[in-house]
Amino acid sequence: MKKLIIVMSLFGICNAFAVHKTAPKDSLDTTTKHFSFYDFCDTCGCSGNGGSMGFGTGLDSNFAGVRYISQSYRSRDGIFNDSPWIDENFNTVQAWGKVPLSKRMLINAIVPYHFHNRSFADASSQNIKGLGDITVLGFYKVLARQDSIMVIKPQHSLQIGGGVKLPTGSYDRANNTGSVNTSFQLGTGSWDYLAAINYGLVHNNWGLSAMINYTFKTQNSKDYQFGNQLNYGVNTYKTYYVSDAFAITPIVGVGGEIYDTDESYGLTVLNTGGTVFLGKLGAEVNYNRYSMGVISMLPIQQNLNEGRVEVKNRIAVYLNINI
Repeated sequence: MKKLIIVMSLFGICNAFAVHKTAPKDSLDTTTKHFSFYDFCDTCGCSGNGGSMGFGTGLDSNFAGVRYISQSYRSRDGIFNDSPWIDENFNTVQAWGKVPLSKRMLINAIVPYHFHNRSFADASSQNIKGLGDITVLGFYKVLARQDSIMVIKPQHSLQIGGGVKLPTGSYDRANNTGSVNTSFQLGTGSWDYLAAINYGLVHNNWGLSAMINYTFKTQNSKDYQFGNQLNYGVNTYKTYYVSDAFAITPIVGVGGEIYDTDESYGLTVLNTGGTVFLGKLGAEVNYNRYSMGVISMLPIQQNLNEGRVEVKNRIAVYLNINI
C-alpha cells in the first residue's frame, strides 16, 4: 500500500482550494497577479497533523493571515459494530503566511492552535486545547507565470516543494483509549516530512489549480506512528470584478485523502487508515490588499477506519493581507 501511495504522489493531482486575484479584466498589465491557496484538510490523524494543515502556496503573491477551521465527525466509541456513536468537533485557529527568499524560492509556514471536544453516549464530554504541530514548507518555482511570453493566452505555473512538521503539539495515548478515532490529539508527537507539487493554469478571469501532497510520518516517543497520508484535489474558479478594487471569486472543487494504517509498538493498529472523497464550494472577496473567504466541504464517498469514523462537514473562514 505504501509503495502504491508513493507512486500516486508522483503522478496525482491533489486537494486544493484556489483563490484568484488579478488586475481589472480590461487591463493588459503583465504584472497582474494570479495565485492559488491549497488547503490540506486531514481526517484520520487530523489534529495530529496540525489540524487541517494549510499552506498559502501563492504563485506570485506574498501574504500573512489567520484562518479558522471547524471540522465535525462522528466515530464509534469502541471497536465493536454496536459501539455507540460519539460526536467530535475539531476546531483550529491558524496563523499562516508566505515569505519569498528569492525570485524562485518561497517559504510557507503555519502555526495552529487547537480546541477540540467530543461528547460521549453517557452525556460526559472531553476537551483538549493547546498549540498544534508547526509546519514549514519550502517551494521552488520550476515554471513561473512570468516565464511565459503569453500575456493574453493561458499561463501556467508549476512548483515543487518539501517541508517538515515539528512535534510542538502534545500527543497523549490516553486520548485513544476506548475510541476508534486516534485523531483526537493536539499533535502526532513525531517529526513528519512533506512533499508537494502545485500546478496552476490561468486564462482571462478563469483559473484551475491542482496539487498533490504526501506526508511521511515517523514514530513518536510513545511508540505510536500515524499512517502516511496522501492528499489530492483540483479546483476551478472565476473572478468577477465589481470595481477596480473589489472582486468576488466563486470556487468549485473536489479533493481526496488516502491514509495508511497506524502502528503501535511496531504492530498495525486495527480499524485505522482509509479514504475519503469530498466536494468543495466556496468564495473569496478581495478588496485592495485584503481578502476574506469561506470554504465548505462535504463528503461524497468515505471509508475511514473501516467505517467507524465519518466526516460530517468542514468549514473554513480566513482573512489575509497581501504583503
